[in-house]
Amino acid sequence: MNRIIPSSICSSTGFSIPSLGLGTMLLDNIPQSIHSAISLGYRRFDCAPVYFNEDKIGDALANEISLGNVKREELYLVSKLPSPFHRREHVELAIRKSLNDLRVDYLDLYLIHWPTAFKFVPIDPTKRGYENEDIDDSNNGKNIDPNVSVEETWSAMEELVEKGLVKEIGVSNFPVSLLHELLARCKIKPSVNQVELHPYLQQNNLIKYCQKRGIHIQGYSPIGSPGYAEAGEPEILKDPILNEIATSRGISVAQVCLLWGLQRGNGNISLNIKSSSTERQKENLEILDGVMLTENELEHIASLERGYRYFRPEDWWGDMAMAVFD
Repeated sequence: MNRIIPSSICSSTGFSIPSLGLGTMLLDNIPQSIHSAISLGYRRFDCAPVYFNEDKIGDALANEISLGNVKREELYLVSKLPSPFHRREHVELAIRKSLNDLRVDYLDLYLIHWPTAFKFVPIDPTKRGYENEDIDDSNNGKNIDPNVSVEETWSAMEELVEKGLVKEIGVSNFPVSLLHELLARCKIKPSVNQVELHPYLQQNNLIKYCQKRGIHIQGYSPIGSPGYAEAGEPEILKDPILNEIATSRGISVAQVCLLWGLQRGNGNISLNIKSSSTERQKENLEILDGVMLTENELEHIASLERGYRYFRPEDWWGDMAMAVFD
């Protein structure tokens, strides 16, 4: 069934964004995954160059458009600025590469993927795809360029809006301190801050700050990124409290996590959820049928907060990771 996914409204700009989007990191069987998602009603697709599949996503979306299953203007396409392209003169190069890979003329939302610049990596924006993963290689922090400010990068992001290459711009993985500084200097406010968000990392203070400043929160890894997590890490889907709630409601733990994420935001939180399975994609959308968690259930989930990140810069960037999360 093709359903209409309700939208959240960003209070700073008034733009609307589908409350559930399909994550594309590590997405399997991309043509079929995109086809089933479109058929079920997904319209927001969360992409990034460092997922190294934007060209395949673009081909799958172009095929759906050519078949008449969806129109470009019905899609909400998100991509992100990789770290090697934070200098002013490289930002437009990066978005044009993503536009070419995704086979579109504009993006709906473009985010600074991480608030840390790397040394520049030359690319050909006319050549689709990537031959290697150099744009995601920090070399244990040695490739980090500490001489590029967020202000310089954001100013170039604002120019992308003026040129019609993107409708909305935002950030990802930004803590309050960097947001506060950015908001004091920007011409265009960031519409979105996309962050890791799940019952083990509830981001309460960050959410409060963003709501106060009119920035929409977009959560990724709402079930803890089981396809990415390493052996021995806590498994949200096996959490006893979440399983008790799921069993009592006759729904899955994943659905409990999605309900919690959307319900606590009062319309100011949207979520990305990756699934290559048609059945799981459908199941994830079923939470939009009006089910609500009780206050007691919300309190139990609140007790699960442990500040646990599955995506940890300190594992990739050495001591320079302190530039993001201290």
